[in-house]
Amino acid sequence: MSQRELVVLGTASQVPTRHRNHNGYLLRWDGEGLLFDPGEGTQRQMLHAGVSATGITRIAVSHFHGDHCLGLPGVVQRINLDKVPHPVDAYYPASGQVFFDRLRYASAYHEGAEIRERPIAGPGPLAAPGAPFALAAARLSHPVESFGYRLTEPDGFRLRPERLRELGVRGPAVGRLQREGRIEVDGRTVTLAEVGETRPGQRFAFVMDTRLCPGVLELADGADLLAIEATFLEADAHLAEEHGHLTAGQAARVAAEAGVRRLVLTHFSQRYPDLAGHRAEAEKYFDGEVVVAEDLARVPVPPRR
Repeated sequence: MSQRELVVLGTASQVPTRHRNHNGYLLRWDGEGLLFDPGEGTQRQMLHAGVSATGITRIAVSHFHGDHCLGLPGVVQRINLDKVPHPVDAYYPASGQVFFDRLRYASAYHEGAEIRERPIAGPGPLAAPGAPFALAAARLSHPVESFGYRLTEPDGFRLRPERLRELGVRGPAVGRLQREGRIEVDGRTVTLAEVGETRPGQRFAFVMDTRLCPGVLELADGADLLAIEATFLEADAHLAEEHGHLTAGQAARVAAEAGVRRLVLTHFSQRYPDLAGHRAEAEKYFDGEVVVAEDLARVPVPPRR
């Protein structure tokens, strides 16, 4: 049985609090595990969440501010300590190569796993060998170079049982129709298109530290699950603009415009001990499901459309 969920490892922004660890998000997508923005303490949060380094297949860093990457040394060393048997692809802005190098080799350890570096020079498709989805990056607007990520599953095809019954296709004939695309039933040609329909692939978007910019909407477009920063409330919109962040209201308006199904707000400033205001602000603009993320929460990807 497939499992698709976002495991929230931390929800703090620049400064952690007693109840919020620094950033960290593990997207479990069937047999894949994509670790986004491992901030300080990520390895321990993984232990609390019951997820292992062996489950990580890809690491994606949006930018090289500490709250989004200072957990990388521990995660990398744990991957090697556990001798993770599969390659782990690491995506990050190419302009931060010097930071990635320092983090990857922050201390002495024995390399017992394969980490494949995939620096991002610009927006567009990303190499994702072996993945059952396409991965892409879009440029965001932050004081340092930052990218958001988008996962897109290819569209599939599903049979409609009621159409099969109506057209008298049953038993072994169903399998033959799927293999051959058309069959004869009672002197009539039945095509696969007549008894099925396109099954839209699912989409996930990860939008971290950014002002409003074209890349935000590009990433969020039609997402089944959108994890997006909501560092500030609208009363502090001037701070959001100054420091390159979004408000909860802005994130919600993006979700509404982009046709998002489930909205996950995260990356909260320490100035807000109570997040009720974030939910209220988001629900003013977005009538879909709003999740105000909490550390160690698990947020399922919505069922297929």
